[in-house]
Amino acid sequence: MQADDTVQLRLDTSEAEAVLSILAHRAAGEPVSDSDWQHLFESEPYRRLKQREAEMKRSFEDAEFKAFVLSDPLMAQAGKLGETLTAWKRIDLEASARSILGYLPAQARIHAKVFPVIKPKANSFVFDVKSDPTIFLYVDPAVTAAQFANTVRHELHHIGLSSVDSPALVQDLPPRAKAAAEWMGAFGEGMAMLAAAGSPTVHPHADSSPEDRARWDRDMAHFSGDLRTVERFFLDVIDGRLEGEDAVNGKAFTFFGVQGPWYTVGWKMATVVEKAYGRPALIDCMLDPRRLLATYNSAVKERRSGDRLPSWSPRLLCAVRARPATTVSRK
Repeated sequence: MQADDTVQLRLDTSEAEAVLSILAHRAAGEPVSDSDWQHLFESEPYRRLKQREAEMKRSFEDAEFKAFVLSDPLMAQAGKLGETLTAWKRIDLEASARSILGYLPAQARIHAKVFPVIKPKANSFVFDVKSDPTIFLYVDPAVTAAQFANTVRHELHHIGLSSVDSPALVQDLPPRAKAAAEWMGAFGEGMAMLAAAGSPTVHPHADSSPEDRARWDRDMAHFSGDLRTVERFFLDVIDGRLEGEDAVNGKAFTFFGVQGPWYTVGWKMATVVEKAYGRPALIDCMLDPRRLLATYNSAVKERRSGDRLPSWSPRLLCAVRARPATTVSRK
């Protein structure tokens, strides 16, 4: 692969710019024309956002969005929203992408569109990672340029990893074990936290607000209990105590939260693995998340100092046929 093909990013601020233009008209006491609304509703970020919400079966109507844009609370933030967007546009997105390549398989590519958007819901996310990878970033005046760059790195890691064709490693598992193994991929949130920080020695919220850093530290203090909670979820799926896609997914989604166990437990396992066996072993785990649990267990078993860490149940690892990373298996 040519180096110049590894990273291809396009920043599109047209939705946010269209909203700010409408707010500027209002501030000047000028009418908002039909063409102003058309410019907003025909922007690619708006159309893709509407598509995504429809796929999530959430209400998203032009009239509702128009009411949001014309709301007094949004008008009060107009100045800060404009300043934030300007600061974000100065970030070198390609540099952010290249900084996480060291946490991806060598064959990974990062091709994506980046859409900073002004919208009602205060969430950022990736969308359509297989066919048209896109990052939606909620424009938040409370988010600094450094925090924005960290979020971009996190989401770009997801996109880079999704570009790698992994073998269908869980297809031969029994259905319940397969469902549990597939949800182990959610620990990718923790691995993306590590990749965005750049090192297991860097706090994943080094650039965050004191409140967000304190929340993360409080949650990390519950690591052992959270690991056991997620383990019970996996075993409940495998043993049939949680049956049906709705029940399984409903429980699994509770582990996302603001940055719940998929993040904290995933990050802790990833840092333990990288410190014990090096980054190649961690990248091997990214290709099959079951390896993350088994490799983490191996690292805990060999641990000679530091805090006492829990291990995953041998029955769980056996049920999903988890094996340590290949670099560890050869030792």
